[in-house]
Amino acid sequence: MTSPKGPLSFIDWSLFFPVIVLATLSLTTLFSLNVALFRSQLIFYAISFFIFLFFSHIHHRIIQLYWIPIYIASIILLVVVLGVGLETRGAVRWLDIFGLRIQFSEILKPFVAICFSSFLANRNRSFQAFAQASLLLSPVVVLIFIQPDLGTAMIYVLSALIALLVFGFPFRFFLGALVSCLALAPIGWNFLHDYQRDRVMTFIHPTGDPLGTSYNAIQSVIAVGSGMFSGKGLSEGTQSGLRFLPERHTDFIFATLSEELGFLGGVVIFVTFGYLLYRIYRIFLNGDDTFIRVFAAFTFSFILIQFFVNVGMNMGIVPIVGVTLPFVSYGGSSLLSNFIFLGFLSSMAHDERQKAVLEIR
Repeated sequence: MTSPKGPLSFIDWSLFFPVIVLATLSLTTLFSLNVALFRSQLIFYAISFFIFLFFSHIHHRIIQLYWIPIYIASIILLVVVLGVGLETRGAVRWLDIFGLRIQFSEILKPFVAICFSSFLANRNRSFQAFAQASLLLSPVVVLIFIQPDLGTAMIYVLSALIALLVFGFPFRFFLGALVSCLALAPIGWNFLHDYQRDRVMTFIHPTGDPLGTSYNAIQSVIAVGSGMFSGKGLSEGTQSGLRFLPERHTDFIFATLSEELGFLGGVVIFVTFGYLLYRIYRIFLNGDDTFIRVFAAFTFSFILIQFFVNVGMNMGIVPIVGVTLPFVSYGGSSLLSNFIFLGFLSSMAHDERQKAVLEIR
């Protein structure tokens, strides 16, 4: 007689444990900044956990069947955002639904990954399939780019390229795409907004305008460095506490955390993300079909790129593009997106474990 399976039995705890560590660091940092932020984020975590449980119970074979309606709905939502979305600081990225501001370019990440993986699952490695996959992603990227949200659009593109590479397309296809992008770069530069060009120029000349375009980058680097080995202590940070550091709870939360918890806190972040990415890589290796492997590669890429870009811009080694730190930065849309990713992965890992048990029997 088999024991009944509860809703938690589907959780891959080795995948979920690093998220608990990151959530603890996030809530601790936010509590030191503002109790209201802490309370809101705690609610976001609770909602995201139940959403994670829901998607961890959905078999990936079922979700694959509906990838075309999911894709069409994703495009429609992004168009709606441009039409009736809220404008903040010149960008239209959010919809107000029952008082909640939702950023669909974030929430749609796992669903676009589902569509992309489902499309490739039944394709060969021809140039036609490569071109079709690129065209599939193009409307999503363009609609996000014109919000404007260059950082998120680039994350979609880079993650898709890594997934295509993992799928096994010949390297010459990527070389041709790179040459085409470089040739079109001067034209693309003209489509960037002034503040986006300023960010690129600030990266090239970090101290060129310390009270203007370089201010954010300089304050972030100061915050990271001033934490030294063990940090100044919770609520003792000067750059974050006195608000010299902009967006201290979202884009620059790594700098805030480093100032308060020092090098040790930064090491915990790096090690935890390393372990999380390793667990996703294991799911990729154990996947028995193309869909699972491509989706795992997509998830791995999304999290790795966001981690690298966020930490990099906090440390002044990449341009500032407004990318959050997964599972750590304040905000419900990004958190929900990442938990949906893990929900799908947990379901896939559970399915692989069940198959292994049946094979042993």
